[in-house]
Amino acid sequence: MARIGIAGAGLLGRLLAWRLARAGAQVAVFDAAPGPAPQFDARGPAAFSAAGMLCPLAERDHADARVAAWGWRSIALWRGIVAELPAPRPFFAERGSLLVAHRSDLASAQRVLARLADETRAAPEPLDAAALARLEPALPPPAHAWLLPGEAQIDPLATMAALHASAEGVAWHWQRPVARALPGRLQFEDGSGAAFDCVVDVRGLGARHGTPLRGEQTECMPPRGEQTECMPLRGVRGETVWLHAPGHGLTRPVRLVHPRHRVYLVPRPDDLLFLGATEIESEDRSPVSLKSAVELMSAAHSVLPMLAEARILRLDRHLRPALPDHLPRTAHEDGLLRINGLFRHGWLMAPALVEDALALLAQWQAA
Repeated sequence: MARIGIAGAGLLGRLLAWRLARAGAQVAVFDAAPGPAPQFDARGPAAFSAAGMLCPLAERDHADARVAAWGWRSIALWRGIVAELPAPRPFFAERGSLLVAHRSDLASAQRVLARLADETRAAPEPLDAAALARLEPALPPPAHAWLLPGEAQIDPLATMAALHASAEGVAWHWQRPVARALPGRLQFEDGSGAAFDCVVDVRGLGARHGTPLRGEQTECMPPRGEQTECMPLRGVRGETVWLHAPGHGLTRPVRLVHPRHRVYLVPRPDDLLFLGATEIESEDRSPVSLKSAVELMSAAHSVLPMLAEARILRLDRHLRPALPDHLPRTAHEDGLLRINGLFRHGWLMAPALVEDALALLAQWQAA
């Protein structure tokens, strides 16, 4: 039975622990957080602050084709993962998503659609008022709308809880921050250490706080097929609004073509709506700014006027770990596997990256 030590109990850490335990490994997970529940202090796993949109077609607006490929794979994998979790299972739906634009933003929408045309797996479908009303009767008809077929969504909070609760046999070590992840060994901030057959480092931004490289806080993550090189890992700030809107009626994520933000509304169970998201090149963890909150809520209200009576439950913010090209890196050597740099695509890509990582571990164990 392989002994696996995982540094980090975010989305990747929980998915890996769940999968490895089911495969018969002896798994221990170490994290600085006080426990498995979210704290919403911009310090724990960024997965708790995510919308849970699984939208590989929409992400082609700004993301590399490889992100979309990982995303399409992950939607199918999420379908199987949720089906294997014990009841009550987390919310997961594959209904597509909507792209909408006000009349004044048609030119911007056409530029977005031109970028989405590069995606080969699916294409946006124009919707007239009648077609939109059949799909989303609660949504007042905007000037322009398109269905992005094949896309999906998942409830991050429920999924994170379910992965933790159903990972039978996994030893979870909270308030146990990892200082360094080494081949076959984890070193903790209190000076102690633990040995394993293999170590997996999925700490996100926490992985920067090991030994400095080239005089900077960097993370060595080699691109596929290339030699190891040191690349700077940085945090990119995102701000979101959690709303309680009884009777909102939305059943699909809605993205608004907006001149400044990638604004989206994501319905969740219990009359909740998740509104995001700003993307700020800053590692500031302070609370959401007035400007961001007003702009986000104004944009959302322009799409769904009934939000005037919605109640604000939470203004949240977090930092997403990103590399310069906004693509993830998986680095592997004997006894050590590292995954990092998922940026804003964690929920979209995680199952596919975990599947690839498990294949690497299997090859290493067989060697």
